[in-house]
Amino acid sequence: MESHVQNGSKVRSTGEDLVLSVLPLLKLISLTVFGLILANPKTQLIPRATFKLLSKLVFVLFLPCLIFIHLGETITLKNFVAWWFIPVNVILSTAIGCALGLLVAKVCHPPPEFFRFTIIMTAFGNTGNLPLAIVGSVCHSANNPFGPDCQKTGTAYVSFAQWVAVLLVYTLVYHMMEPPMEYYEVTEDGTEIQEQVPTNDLSRPLLVEAEWPGMEDKETEHCKTPLIATIFASVSSLSQSSIAEADYMEEEGSGARPRSPKSLRCLAEPRMVRRIRIVAEKTPIHHILQPPTFATLLAFIIGMVPPIKSIVYGDDAPLSFITDSLEILAGAMVPSVMLVLGGMLAEGPNESRLGIRTTVGIIVTRLLVLPLIGIGVVYSADLMGFLIAGDQMYRFVLLLQYTMPSAILLGALASLRGYAVKEASALLFWQHIFGVFSFAIYVILYYRLLLSYV
Repeated sequence: MESHVQNGSKVRSTGEDLVLSVLPLLKLISLTVFGLILANPKTQLIPRATFKLLSKLVFVLFLPCLIFIHLGETITLKNFVAWWFIPVNVILSTAIGCALGLLVAKVCHPPPEFFRFTIIMTAFGNTGNLPLAIVGSVCHSANNPFGPDCQKTGTAYVSFAQWVAVLLVYTLVYHMMEPPMEYYEVTEDGTEIQEQVPTNDLSRPLLVEAEWPGMEDKETEHCKTPLIATIFASVSSLSQSSIAEADYMEEEGSGARPRSPKSLRCLAEPRMVRRIRIVAEKTPIHHILQPPTFATLLAFIIGMVPPIKSIVYGDDAPLSFITDSLEILAGAMVPSVMLVLGGMLAEGPNESRLGIRTTVGIIVTRLLVLPLIGIGVVYSADLMGFLIAGDQMYRFVLLLQYTMPSAILLGALASLRGYAVKEASALLFWQHIFGVFSFAIYVILYYRLLLSYV
């Protein structure tokens, strides 16, 4: 009889764990379905322009407010040091994803122009809006397994990882997404590059602009050219003689006494160093300075200086009325993100030349294989004492970094660079569709693993 009661209690406990793990996902699915219904092309209850405006509000207002409120209140100089494994985990997950992406490209044999694209879409996951929405949904219930500070700490952990992910996207990914040389031809003088395939799509899908509104204003002279391939190729116009001539003319035009060609050859940079410098100068690092990044930096500055923090954060703080107002705005972030996601999915997938085999390979690797490796990485880091003892939300956020679909920002970057725009849109669509099922599986597994510590 006693054994029967114990077994019943165990079954009841397992059922409760299952409900706890599935309910947050059902909430997010419900919000996404609302967005699907509102944006359905047949009904058009809300026009597409409204969803674009909502995505801009998320990017410029709701997301920065959420980051500033929760990260600033939680961050201290001690926490800044203690959380060191969060950005390291972003780099680890990206490196492992790149290795898996290379394996997918070797096995699935995508069209040659999409070889790098296959690696990128496998490697870089969503570390921003979607994890924040998941944390918000998990912590919405009063009986969540992560305690009363669930929302505050979870949002802080996700926000702390974002600056590394954004830095990687606007540097490494930006150059990996440059169009292949096959799309361009070099003119007879070898100095001009002309695009062979038009990439200006006036009917840009909402999926492309969801995490980078107004990206069409960010286009530069070289954003749609194979810059690195041109600079490092043998047909590059950056020969040592032309470098010397350019420096000579620059000094002559400035009124300074020009140096002799012989001295120019002695003082000129090594060819490789100059090429690397040119690539660095053409990297749009300034694009990192977006409203969410400013909110993160401001939260760091205020949160790690106790005299300033006591003025801004806390019920008795003189400026608490401002933080309370920002917190009200931050509450609109999660429902807005999921409504926009529903609007994106309502547009359906674009045609893709990537191939079914490669598409399936990327989806399986990103959504099923990488999370398994992530469990091993986080478990190993825990055994080595790298993680905060007893903080299950810390581990949950680390695991989420391996579980998310590819970053929606990759769609915006593809459009900016004029490379694989339709393929990125289609792949992101299918990843988010199948990601519902893969995440349901892994969130149950994560809960079982994390609650076993409690």
